Amino acid sequence: MPEVKIMQNDEEIMLTFHTVKQLRPHLDQTEYVTKIRRLMERHDYTLIAVVDENEVMAVAGYRLTESLAWDQYLYVDDLITNESSRKNGYAQLLWNWLIEEALNKGCKQFHLDSGVNRFDAHRFYLKNGLDITCHHFQKNID
Repeated sequence: MPEVKIMQNDEEIMLTFHTVKQLRPHLDQTEYVTKIRRLMERHDYTLIAVVDENEVMAVAGYRLTESLAWDQYLYVDDLITNESSRKNGYAQLLWNWLIEEALNKGCKQFHLDSGVNRFDAHRFYLKNGLDITCHHFQKNID
């Protein structure tokens, strides 16, 4: 039976690497745990996964934060289902857990950014009640 689990120790964090790398191909396996730990310590990042029969099927990373524009909100940094596990309800299980977490923590809103070419993800987000409310702009400065 699949369950959503908060991935806390180094071994659990490393189990998420191959799934997260499908969304973030630039990540280096040797630095992954250190990077996740840094996000946890500096930015209150939480890493969760759907685990089914001891295998990671989907992963999400999020932060609970606050801004003048949106008050308290849950921001999803990363949300990915393993390519071999798609269309099995794992993303929906993660999604439902994240929405419940936002409600339990008193958040007023739920936010995420998504690459403009991720059409399947966009359909999923729209089906689950998200609205496209802004454009995200970026400039590399290094």
